[in-house]
Amino acid sequence: MDTDNLRLFVMAAERLNISAAGRELGLAPAVASARLAKLEQELGVELLRRTTRKVSLSLDGADFLPYAREILVQADAARAALGGKGAGARGTLRFAAPSSFAQLHIMPLLPEFHTAYPDLTLDLRLSDTRFDAIEGSFDLALRSGPLTDSSLKGRKLAADTRILCASPAYLERRGTPAIPSDLPGHNLIAWGTLEPRELVNGQGETASLDPARMVCRTIVDDGDAQRAATLAGAGLSMNSAWNVARELAAARLVRVLPEWWLNDQSVLWLVYPRTNVLTPKTRIFMDFLIERLGNRPAWNV
Repeated sequence: MDTDNLRLFVMAAERLNISAAGRELGLAPAVASARLAKLEQELGVELLRRTTRKVSLSLDGADFLPYAREILVQADAARAALGGKGAGARGTLRFAAPSSFAQLHIMPLLPEFHTAYPDLTLDLRLSDTRFDAIEGSFDLALRSGPLTDSSLKGRKLAADTRILCASPAYLERRGTPAIPSDLPGHNLIAWGTLEPRELVNGQGETASLDPARMVCRTIVDDGDAQRAATLAGAGLSMNSAWNVARELAAARLVRVLPEWWLNDQSVLWLVYPRTNVLTPKTRIFMDFLIERLGNRPAWNV
């Protein structure tokens, strides 16, 4: 089975556009269509349904797609092991990450990365909502939290310490909490839910942050929006240190209860499906991010 034709099928299936997949591989539309027809003839099934208006996956195509991806991963890994032609970073890497983190810390690195690896295209899917690395067919994903999913493997990128902060104007207006029991009655910009959260300090003591005992009129699911609301003086907020490090350093935000942090054992992980062979393009991007973003002192508050 020709791996070039498999690669064309995978790209066409992901884009639902045979011509676009062919162009990315340097093929004319007619050549791309002919190669896909040859692959279907070899397999004895229709993989893609074509009409004059659109392209869609057939049932057989949907069943075959994960196997085609795995064959390509294995082939790339085999070439890398032998040091063969094409073993370097090339093709398209599908990477998912929280939008807030990517905009602050990954996007500024893209010119450097693309200069170093001009044959690699990054297909970035960015959202602060939870995603499924396997269902989304990502080569690599950035995930925050304990790595408890047995279907994933990963490497630690950085700490994800979560702290309380507020603007100087808000604290001047409402007062600065000195101990956790001072939190009730303060305005809170909540993240995601209104569930109570546990705080911990360096001595191992714990306390509760309960939104039900605070004034919570804003709930967000986007880190940039949360930071903006905090800067505007809307209240206290729970933030990842990487999200507010610049504002804290410039005194545009103040850390509240500086001896305490959220006790959620959160870490930034670079994860990929356990069933995947770690391809050269994935390893290169992972190493690049760890070298540029790992061990940042400002994130280990």
